[in-house]
Amino acid sequence: MATAKKAPATTAPAAKKAAAPAKKRTPNAAFMKALTPSPALAAVVGSAPLPRTEIISKLWVYIKANNLQDATNKRNINADAKLKELFGKPQVSMFELAGLIGKHVK
Repeated sequence: MATAKKAPATTAPAAKKAAAPAKKRTPNAAFMKALTPSPALAAVVGSAPLPRTEIISKLWVYIKANNLQDATNKRNINADAKLKELFGKPQVSMFELAGLIGKHVK
């Protein structure tokens, strides 16, 4: 019994796929909304209302300036007295950072 071979799938030439003009991404308004930091967070980033992205950036500036990244695992942040109030524990992962900060902004 002979079986029929399937024809190879044809692909559309690249010329036919006209590149649509790239749409410019608009920033998400939720990230740009100014949030008021709690007193514990204000001790690190300042008391002025800031967008969430700026709060995280200023927090990283503080961490790097005070050499608080763990030497063996750079993904971990060792808390000093100010950060211990924010984190509630002596060491956190950088992936936990945004979640922990969310509790300290209004």
